[in-house]
Amino acid sequence: MFWTRFAMTVKASLQPPVNPRKKPRQARAQATVDAILQASAHILVAQGFEGFNTNAVAERAGVSVGSLYQYFPNKEAIIAEMVRAKRTRLLRGLLSAEETHQKSALPEALAVLVAATIAHQKGWPQLSQALDRAAALVPLSEEGAALTAAILDVLQRVLRRHGVADVEVAALDLLSLCRGMIDGALLRGETDTDALQARVMRAASGYLGIAVP
Repeated sequence: MFWTRFAMTVKASLQPPVNPRKKPRQARAQATVDAILQASAHILVAQGFEGFNTNAVAERAGVSVGSLYQYFPNKEAIIAEMVRAKRTRLLRGLLSAEETHQKSALPEALAVLVAATIAHQKGWPQLSQALDRAAALVPLSEEGAALTAAILDVLQRVLRRHGVADVEVAALDLLSLCRGMIDGALLRGETDTDALQARVMRAASGYLGIAVP
């Protein structure tokens, strides 16, 4: 037990800090942070995590590296903030969908969750995929990890409400299935979201063994 805790402490100490240094409190500071995040999005999509660095971000954002470091200690912190914002938007959409369909049958409840996920992903699918890849390479903040757990919890609650067995595994499988199909279709340039939703629902319903609405 001692050596396990020691190893975890050492690992944590070697990971770069991922929390922002400070939060913007004035409009000008918020504009700086927004420019940094927007520049980061374009660089991440174009060059991937390997080509992503603070100098390139600062140059594209039109700010000094010193100004960037006032808010983000490193590139990992920028990625963590982008992932946090992305997952916050998805969680809000899922919570709203769940709230309005708590008394619906499972197929209908699942359909609105799928629709919320498609609506979230379709804005900039290249960025969504790039962030998912980058998130696997950097340690997430405590808030980011909590958001991931909250997203899964929404799906688990819906499945549990309808008597689905082993909801932890089922939620993970369904989330991976839906995101994979949605990202793949959007990256191919598909624009018919109704047809996409129908395909995703067939796959999800087949996994759960339920009839498609």
